[in-house]
Amino acid sequence: INILVLDTEVYSNTGGQSSKATPTGAAAKFASAGKRGNKKDLALQTAAYGNVYVARIAFGANPQQALLAMREAEAYDGPSIILAYSHCIAHGYDLKDGLSQQAKAVASGYWPLIRYNPALRSQNKTPLILDSPRPTIPLKEFAYHELRYKTVATSNPARAEELMTLAQEMVNLRWKTYEELATKSPSD
Repeated sequence: INILVLDTEVYSNTGGQSSKATPTGAAAKFASAGKRGNKKDLALQTAAYGNVYVARIAFGANPQQALLAMREAEAYDGPSIILAYSHCIAHGYDLKDGLSQQAKAVASGYWPLIRYNPALRSQNKTPLILDSPRPTIPLKEFAYHELRYKTVATSNPARAEELMTLAQEMVNLRWKTYEELATKSPSD
């Protein structure tokens, strides 16, 4: 079973509600004040099964990594899931800028590019490969290009700043977690 998730992070089929998958600080149609809690990490949740190939990709940030992940997922003898960061008209920017916005998501550490291949364990290698470089821009340089974040900043600047600080902390923690898992010995 190979699954490709085109993740726009916009959950319109529920009427624009905030969900466990809504990013921290983002507004939704029925959550205009911005979400306080952290977004669930589907990649780590799926990798926890131990037998599923998992990748996070963003074509606009690294098309070669995306192609490599797709090839590995297809070759993997078991289930695989690829989470592809995808832009959406609901993000509130001209979609011609979608690939550069994907690059900003990766550059900020918001969307780390990873490949988790359980088959690497049999080669005594760490199954998680972190393909992203360390973040080079603050989260707000990515986020404030999108309407779901700008809406909160316009309507309540103090709350937006509080949420952005919290969101940055969560991005830093996610990055640290991925970094630690990618450098962990397979026997640990």
